[in-house]
Amino acid sequence: MLLVDIHAHLYSVKFKEDLDEVIERAKKAGLKHILASGVNPSTNRQTLEIAEKYDVVHPSLGLYPIDALAREIGESSGFPRDIEKFDVDEELTWIAKNKDKTVAVGEVGLDYNYGKDFEKQQKINFQKVISMVEKIKKPIIVHTRKAELDCIEMLESCKIKNIILHCFCGRKHLVKRAADNGWNFSIPPIIVRLQQFQIMAEMVNINQLLTETDAPYLSPYPGKRNESAYVAETIKKIAEIKGFTEEETANNVFMNYQRVFE
Repeated sequence: MLLVDIHAHLYSVKFKEDLDEVIERAKKAGLKHILASGVNPSTNRQTLEIAEKYDVVHPSLGLYPIDALAREIGESSGFPRDIEKFDVDEELTWIAKNKDKTVAVGEVGLDYNYGKDFEKQQKINFQKVISMVEKIKKPIIVHTRKAELDCIEMLESCKIKNIILHCFCGRKHLVKRAADNGWNFSIPPIIVRLQQFQIMAEMVNINQLLTETDAPYLSPYPGKRNESAYVAETIKKIAEIKGFTEEETANNVFMNYQRVFE
């Protein structure tokens, strides 16, 4: 089967010791494309370096919404990792200058789970991202947590052609609204354990579905690190839900990848 992982954090310390083996297992599983996603200046640059090393890896440069708030929230966010301080405008300018090296911009978006007190600034930052993406004409991979409606409304006002909602956890009516807009949804391997993603796979047309891992997170196996090879578990579950063969499902998703990213 031809498989794709459109969202993985390969810079993670959890891959520090065995990234070569992780990529090799992915290739053996059928992965043809892995989009390595950055979230701030340092990981964006690491992502470019990783993509240069592995032929199946392509960069997706981004600004995680909480990282983009680094100057505002300091150490009070409760976010489970250290956040580096940087200038949002400068990093967006850098991403635009490197547009020929990246296949997408992401992950970016809104997160009210950790940044609830800074909704206004988050929207300002996200609008800056949207405006930059409109100019460089790249697909956008969007993170939205407890901010789904605001995110959808902002994206509905933009001119970006290819929008991918990564690990979208909005209510059914918001899934339908986004699907009716023609946007795409990327589903992680944890679909085997979470009904939320099973419902999404049932609701959304196969032509709007993509596969991701969000590795090293959202593993199909409790307590085990996620990695790109596990995309096969997502395909298996979507096929079961849709009533397709695994081969048909993988082929559809691969064609969706080509339509969106190539």
